[in-house]
Amino acid sequence: VALKRMLNFNVPPVKNSTGEPVWKVLIYDRFGQDIISPLLSVKELRDMGITLHLLLHSDRDAIPDVPAVYFVMPTEENIDRMCQDLRNQLYESYYLNFISAISRSKLEDIANAAIGANAVTQVAKVFDQYLNFITLEDDMFILCNQNKELVSYRAINRPDITDTEMETIMDTIVDSLFCFFVTLGAIPIIRCSRGTAAEMVAVKLDKKLRENLRDARNSLFTGDTLGAGQFSFQRPLLVLVDRNIDLATPLHHTWTYQALVHDVLDFHLNRVNLEESTGTETSPAGARPKKKTKKSYDLTASDKFWQKHKGSPFPEVAESVQQELESYRAQEDEVKRLKSIMGIEGEDEGAISMLSDNTAKLTSAVSSLPELLEKKRLIDLHTNVATAVLEHIK
Repeated sequence: VALKRMLNFNVPPVKNSTGEPVWKVLIYDRFGQDIISPLLSVKELRDMGITLHLLLHSDRDAIPDVPAVYFVMPTEENIDRMCQDLRNQLYESYYLNFISAISRSKLEDIANAAIGANAVTQVAKVFDQYLNFITLEDDMFILCNQNKELVSYRAINRPDITDTEMETIMDTIVDSLFCFFVTLGAIPIIRCSRGTAAEMVAVKLDKKLRENLRDARNSLFTGDTLGAGQFSFQRPLLVLVDRNIDLATPLHHTWTYQALVHDVLDFHLNRVNLEESTGTETSPAGARPKKKTKKSYDLTASDKFWQKHKGSPFPEVAESVQQELESYRAQEDEVKRLKSIMGIEGEDEGAISMLSDNTAKLTSAVSSLPELLEKKRLIDLHTNVATAVLEHIK
């Protein structure tokens, strides 16, 4: 919802507007890409009027009569590149959205560039979006994908880590958690284990939340954006646990579908990348090996099979794929049978009575075709993914 509001120039999208959306360009960096890609497909972006989505640091041509929505981290190099865009007069207007809060000095850099480029009127809106976390499912998010080794367990527990490095790691984690609660519009009750990195994160997060609440005019937790958020007594519980408490779990391989895909395949941000060899027949000796094709599949909430079976043990998943395939084939055969009956010359009485009966059936079969095709796509997808997992298990 927050992303859609941002893409709609920071006004909530109107449900039943008949007009065309405003066509616009989306400019993001790698962080922005990671946040958007698990949530919004290319088709959904197009429905929201995004005709082009480009990386900030790619070579971009000027499109002078189109508004551009930027969604980037407020880093030094990103700011420089944005200033350069302003100077080059690339777009008609600029909606600058920062994934996490931008500092005063960097904001002034942009302002100076805009004045220098005589483009102040074109900068339409500047927003801190507080979206610095990646949502993978309805009830799961991760903090970062780019540079994730910088905040990993190993990074925190290196013997040669300096205080400043530790501060940076903690700040990164705190910033993402803070963004999460701003987006949620709720202030958590924080519990943590004592004397660990978890406590450092908890203390910093507590301080950041308190500072924000102290300034009532600019508080992120009050006002129209969140509705009645500030009056709700239902505060979520945030439990921060140090990985040391439970070191064994990451070393286990659970035999459920999602866990196996995550452990043995190349699975990032809900997308799994597979290498499939084309053709399985054994090639004669001395022949070139078959070329491998790379395929990637999205395993998202809209995939019903995935939603239903991601927690199932792997053997059950294999059976379910088989059942789905059989039910699909039955439906397909039914459509084929109806087609052949339609080809009957209407000589005998029986055929004619069957025809009228079958016309209704055929109509319903045709209307269920898109659903059938989608079913076929999901069966193929999960057959391939499950086969790849099985190869690893063998």
